[in-house]
Amino acid sequence: MALENFTALKRSGTAGGANLPTTTTSASRPRGPRSRQIAKTVSNIKITILCGFVTILVLRGTIGLNLGTPQSDVEKQNLMEEANRIIAEIRSDGAEADDEPPLDLNVTFTFGAKISNWGEQRKNWLRDHPDFPNYVDGKPRILMVSGSPPSPCDNPIGDHYLLKSMKNKIDYCRLHGIEIVYNMAHLDKELAGYWAKLPLIRRLMLSHPEIEWIWWIDSDALFTDMVFEIPIKKYENHNLVIHGYPDLLFDKRSWIALNTGSVLFRNCQWTLDLLDAWAPMGPKGPVRDEAGRILTGFLSGRPAFEADDQSALIYLLITQNDTWMDKVFVENSYYLHGFWAGLVDKYEQMTAKYHPGLGDERWPFVTHFVGCKPCGSYGDYPVEKCLKSMERAFNFADNQLLKLYGFRHRGLLSPNIKRIRNETTAPLKFVNQFEFHHLDMPGRSKS
Repeated sequence: MALENFTALKRSGTAGGANLPTTTTSASRPRGPRSRQIAKTVSNIKITILCGFVTILVLRGTIGLNLGTPQSDVEKQNLMEEANRIIAEIRSDGAEADDEPPLDLNVTFTFGAKISNWGEQRKNWLRDHPDFPNYVDGKPRILMVSGSPPSPCDNPIGDHYLLKSMKNKIDYCRLHGIEIVYNMAHLDKELAGYWAKLPLIRRLMLSHPEIEWIWWIDSDALFTDMVFEIPIKKYENHNLVIHGYPDLLFDKRSWIALNTGSVLFRNCQWTLDLLDAWAPMGPKGPVRDEAGRILTGFLSGRPAFEADDQSALIYLLITQNDTWMDKVFVENSYYLHGFWAGLVDKYEQMTAKYHPGLGDERWPFVTHFVGCKPCGSYGDYPVEKCLKSMERAFNFADNQLLKLYGFRHRGLLSPNIKRIRNETTAPLKFVNQFEFHHLDMPGRSKS
């Protein structure tokens, strides 16, 4: 079955004109009745009450605050149940009816009005907005993008590790002069799950013409070499950078030949065209199920499950090699994606023998926890092993930052830190000893 046979929801939209999509607004929905405003006010009151409940619970648990007579365990449980009830009620309040048309299986999925002159539109916009250059000090502007579902994790501790993962990414971006966006909204209800990144990447491209590269990275991937920098000049003639192995891609048609958990997309017409060709396998339901069966039959080693974005991209690049591959850089000289199971137990050896800034198997740039799903209720690996491994990876990276301040973790499984350098009246003598101050960042002259 050819790719063009996949069908999905057709989106209607206004044809592109001279104005940039960044300034185009959607048709406004009719304003609701006054009762909707009243409902929102009531919801705000409920949120205030909920915050009061949570504050009392936190204070009681941390400093032993006792307001009145001590409550029994049953009363505490009732209080928690009431808080959960209010949360559930708030989530259900104010929800607008789903007014999008049902999925039409006879119409191929599109993102909306096709844009065919993005390069020209973007060039004109950059010319008219010199305060928003796409290159700064000769380096392209990069926007890192990650995200997670809008709802809390099924596994409560998953939210804690999402927070750690987000801190890790913020730390890396701060050190390297990279902008960052973290998304928690489904921009297209049909492209949920694996596929949610596609409409997000497209929307960010069109909304930020000043950005040259969009760098998607999964929420379960951690930077473990905080010094290593992407060799971006290496990709001047390419529009997509992805970790993988060409022999697995073309000789073996392996479903793990590439990994879409850490990918760079150039902001250009080519990428818009790729997203348009990639997305039709993604709409949930019968389209995604049928595409999954085709992908399982086409790719070696792929289990039987619904279509995922990684398998679909591999399929597209193999079956339409002449269309896409001359602008795709398959990277494996460093770990843009490093599978966690072979790395996390070697961090101590790496620290003893090597140093950050290498990015490869000696000191992996990215450690990606594929198959762990810390936010979900299930995964391909034992939860305890995954969480301990993620803790080790986070602390391994965090130590590289804490060293700058004179501290480190007491162990790779410990959240506690210890001092490794005494205070001094001349603290600046230590500053230039650290790799971070020699990074080639926009706005900083390299020493």
